[in-house]
Formats: sequence, C-alpha cells, structure tokens
Amino acid sequence: MNPDQTQWPQKTREFQNHHFDSTIWNDFRFRDDDIVIATYAKSGTTWLQQIVAQLIFNGEEGLPVAEMSPWLDLRVPPKDVKLPEVEKQTHRRFVKTHLPVDALVFSPKAKYIYIGRDGRDVVWSLYHHHATANDLWYEALNETPGRVGPPIEPPPDDVRQYFLDWLDQDGFPFWPFWENVRSWWEIRDLPNVMPVHFAKLKADMPGEIQRIAGFLEIPIDEAKWDAILEHCSFDYMKAHATESVPLGGAFWDGGARTFMHKGTNDRWRDTLSAEECAAYEERAVAELGADCARWLLTGDLP
Repeated sequence: MNPDQTQWPQKTREFQNHHFDSTIWNDFRFRDDDIVIATYAKSGTTWLQQIVAQLIFNGEEGLPVAEMSPWLDLRVPPKDVKLPEVEKQTHRRFVKTHLPVDALVFSPKAKYIYIGRDGRDVVWSLYHHHATANDLWYEALNETPGRVGPPIEPPPDDVRQYFLDWLDQDGFPFWPFWENVRSWWEIRDLPNVMPVHFAKLKADMPGEIQRIAGFLEIPIDEAKWDAILEHCSFDYMKAHATESVPLGGAFWDGGARTFMHKGTNDRWRDTLSAEECAAYEERAVAELGADCARWLLTGDLP
C-alpha cells in the first residue's frame, strides 16, 4: 500500500482515572525518530525500556532509564511538569504508554513497540506490584488533584480472588485488558508498529534484541554486544533496579528491588484450577479472536 493511503489510527476519546491522563498526548510534540513503548502493564515494560536504552546508548552503564523514558500518560507528575522535561531531551526519545491505541495521538513517523504477555502472568505480577505499594503510592494516585473516577484501594489478601475480580471486571482495579491488547493487535501490520512478546524475550533475548534493533534502524556495535546483553539481563536489572524503576522504587515497600520482582511466568499454575484456566483461555479467544489469543499465550504470530 502506498504510505499516503495508509489508514493511520486516530484518537477518538480521552482516558482518565487514578493513573491516566490521556490529554497529555494532545500537547505532545512528536519528533520523527520518537519511540513509543506500549503495553498493558506488567508485561515486560521496564525490560523493553532497558533494551531500547541499551541500543540507543550503545551498551552504556548506569543509564537512568526510568527518568529518561517516562510513562507519558501517567497523571503524576502533571503534564505541565512532565512535557517540558521530555521536550528538553536531546537524545532519541523513548516514552512509554499503557493506553489503548484510540486514546493516544498516533504519529506515522514514530516507531511503536507493543509488548504482550499472557494475562495470568500479568495479574500475578500486578498483584505483587499492588500488594507491596506503600502509602506514598496511594497518596500520589488518589490525592493528587485531577483524579477522575474512584480511588484505587488496597488489594485482597488472596491472589486467586484478585485474578477472578480482574477477569470478571476486565482489568479491575486498574484498567481494561482486552481492549488494550486488541487495539494494538489490530494495527500490528502498520510499517511503524512491532509486536514483541515477553515469552519470546525470555526464550531468545539476543535474537529479539537484534529484531528490535532492526526495527528501530539502530546498528549494533559488535564490540558492545556482550555489554548490551549483560545490561538487559534480569540479574543485572535487579542489581541496578534503582535506575530502572520510577522514583527509584520509592512507591513500594522494599524499594526498587521489590518492583523488579521475579521476571518469571506460570506462577499461577499452582493456584488456578483447570476450570479457571479454561475460562480465561475461552475468554481470550472470545475477546481477541483465535490468532491474537494464541499470540498472547505463546508469542507466535500467524
């Protein structure tokens, strides 16, 4: 298709809650080489930010990735504080979003990487994230002026109940899951969109990093390749978590290392029954279609 005839996504709504302020995208001034890292949440976002940072900065040590790559649509700090800081950046910018496609402004020139992960793995990571959040986290999300809708409350003690509530109420108490995955899946064939999967990164991180570098048109310096791989490993990121985690981990009991928890899949297998797993998988097919549901489960593209 001629690029001039491409149907580019359009923003059709605002998305605001205890976390989001999608209106920031209305005022964001794109550069042609911008990179947008998109995910639902707890799908490998921080890992992908680290990978992109390592590619841009050629394996450099000690990069303050959380500061360099802000969650643009998080409403804290407010956009009048955040946008000038992003505008001042002189390196190739790489911001993150947890919004569905129709709630952000889409640039035909920017590069978008969407990372997916099985919803059950997402919830187990999300529960740890939520259960270890401290009073500062709740204060920032619930009491900072501008919150739309109800506050976010502490989670139940039972991760199984947390999962069932999340599934039954589509992403509760955070935001809808299925529309997020579906919206990015629907634009996966655009020339500036690349789907990545957490399981594929776990299985073959070097191959996936090479694929990402090719998509971003960043040549890999072979002399720095070993350093890039080391700096993108879970052990390295856990040891240097303060640099990768928002506010150095101040929002979580135990700090940044708590945020960088396990980086593993399948922790739900000993908790969910076969019937509960089947219900999740049937819901995934109904919400996403067979091809997308298979990709979300395995990372295999049709």
